[in-house]
Amino acid sequence: MNMATIFAESQQLPHIPRVVQELIESFKDEDIDADKISEKVAMDQALTAKVLRLANSAHYGVPRTVANTNDAVMLLGFSTLRTMVLASGVTGAFKAPEGFDQNAFWKHAFATAALSKWIATYIPGCDKETAFTCGMLHSVGSLLMRMVIPQEVASIDEAAAMGGKRFELENGQLGFNYAEVGAELAKRWKFPEEMQLAIAGQNGPDAGAEYSPYAGVLYIAKYLKKAHDEDWSEEQIVEQFPKAVADTIGMDSGKAYAEVSETSDLTSGLDSLLD
Repeated sequence: MNMATIFAESQQLPHIPRVVQELIESFKDEDIDADKISEKVAMDQALTAKVLRLANSAHYGVPRTVANTNDAVMLLGFSTLRTMVLASGVTGAFKAPEGFDQNAFWKHAFATAALSKWIATYIPGCDKETAFTCGMLHSVGSLLMRMVIPQEVASIDEAAAMGGKRFELENGQLGFNYAEVGAELAKRWKFPEEMQLAIAGQNGPDAGAEYSPYAGVLYIAKYLKKAHDEDWSEEQIVEQFPKAVADTIGMDSGKAYAEVSETSDLTSGLDSLLD
C-alpha cells in the first residue's frame, strides 16, 4: 500500500465550504477584506449558526449578544472569526467511522490547538492563530485514514495499545503515517505551506528528521497534552520538557516553565461545536 491509496477515491475525501477555502487562503493575504469575508460567511446559514453559538458562549465573554458575523468581527476580531469558521467547516467535513468517538477526537485536537497557541506566545515571530490552526489540524490525517482504510487502522490501534510510537507503527505496516496524510490533505485544501510543513514534521524530533518551527510547536503541544492526560505534576512536566526542541524553535522555555501551570486550565472555546 502507498499513500496514493488514501486519496484515490475522491468521493471519500472531506470537502470544505468555499468560504472556508477563502479563509484558508487569507492566511497568506495581509490585505484581506474582513467585511467581504464576513458577508460570505453570512451566506452559509449552517456555518453562521455555529459561529454565532460559539461567539455567544461564555468562553469569549463579549459585552453584548453577537447577532451576526459583522458583530463577530467587531467584538472578537477577524482572526477569531476565521478560527471559528475554520473549526466549523473542518469538523463538519468528516463523517465519523462507525464505532469511532469523533467528539473525543476533536476535543483532543482543540485542546492541542489551545496548547499550541500558548506555546506560540513564547516564540518571537510565531503567529498564535497559525499555531492554533496547526494544533487543531495536526491529526486530521489519522481521521482520514480511519475513514478510508479502517481495517488497517484498527490493526495499528491494537499494536499501539501495546506500546510504541504510532507514526513508526504506521510507517512499518503501511509505508506512510498520519502526519504525511494530514499534510497532503492540507495541501489539497490549499493551506499555507508553513502549516503543511508543521503537520508533516510534527514527529520530526522523534524521527531524527528536520522540522519547522510550527512542527516543533506541535511536538511540544502534544507533549503537554500527554502530560495533562496522565496527570503529571508541574515538576515532572518541567523536568521532562523537550528543551532541545524548545531551543531549536527559539522558545523562551525558562519563562514558559514559570507559567506552565496556566496550561492546565487552557480551553479552545470550540467544544460547543460538538454538542
